[in-house]
Amino acid sequence: MISPIIVRPEAEEDIKDAFLWYESQSPGLGTEFFRCIDASFSLISRNPELFAKIYQQIRRVLVRRFPYGIFCIFENTNIIILAVMHISRHPRRWQNRS
Repeated sequence: MISPIIVRPEAEEDIKDAFLWYESQSPGLGTEFFRCIDASFSLISRNPELFAKIYQQIRRVLVRRFPYGIFCIFENTNIIILAVMHISRHPRRWQNRS
């Protein structure tokens, strides 16, 4: 069963900021980052319970090729994306979004 994904505005901003940074480093790298995020979203949608809880009900999905984590929760049949952040960022930045 494929669960619908809802991306919070803060997470959209995280993705946009990372895309712009990677694109400024090397043309096309931002697009590759976005493709990896999209692939991670598809994996989450197909297998939402595959990922371990790391804080209360929040789960983290590591993004392939990039040092980013997707932080999400499950509510009813929806998957809520709270943040998409560099994994070296302080946890309070995404914990406060839950």
